[in-house]
Amino acid sequence: MHDAGSIPTRQSLLERLKDWRNQDDWRAFFETYWRLIHATALKAGLEETEAQEVVQEVMIAAAKKLPDFRYVPGKDSLKGWLLGVTRWKVADQWRKRDGPHPASGHPPPSDGQGSGRRENLADEDSIRSATVNRLTDPAGEELERLWDGEWRANLLRAALDRVKLEVHPAHYEIYHLHMVEAYSPRDTARALGVNVAQVYLAKMRVGRRLREAIRRLEQGMQ
Repeated sequence: MHDAGSIPTRQSLLERLKDWRNQDDWRAFFETYWRLIHATALKAGLEETEAQEVVQEVMIAAAKKLPDFRYVPGKDSLKGWLLGVTRWKVADQWRKRDGPHPASGHPPPSDGQGSGRRENLADEDSIRSATVNRLTDPAGEELERLWDGEWRANLLRAALDRVKLEVHPAHYEIYHLHMVEAYSPRDTARALGVNVAQVYLAKMRVGRRLREAIRRLEQGMQ
């Protein structure tokens, strides 16, 4: 099992994931990426249960693909591959939600409310179809924009989790309250019973370790 300071590079992690018996590394892979996939699916408009299914489907795809993955530095992108799989799994959920499509020759069910209701259903279907098209278009930017935002947030969250285990607990508490919770230096000092100079010292020390953790993670997650 990896210790908190051991951030595997992408190449070494992918090599170890080729061994199905390496449960620790598969668990590390899941813990690193599931929140990213889940948050992206939610922001793409899916419900919680649908987002959970996307996570499961992407992980199943990864389990099938990664043991045979051939890593070529400068060419292959785990980030890009995960985005592509997530894009299609999100689109699958939209298709499941839509059901029979009028364009396929199956008319929408009648509820006895006349053509006005059918027009509304057609409008709703067009909106859903447009959403699916935007998400599944290989050149589309909508899901990629969501993905990039969540990727950065996931990177910061993972780095904070690691730094929390590496630094003095009191220093991390000060840093988190000041930099993550956005308390002012004076309010942070008052809340934690320290002086302002200690707040700035913790900000400097933890911030330096955080930048190092982000750099290491970027090497392994891109």
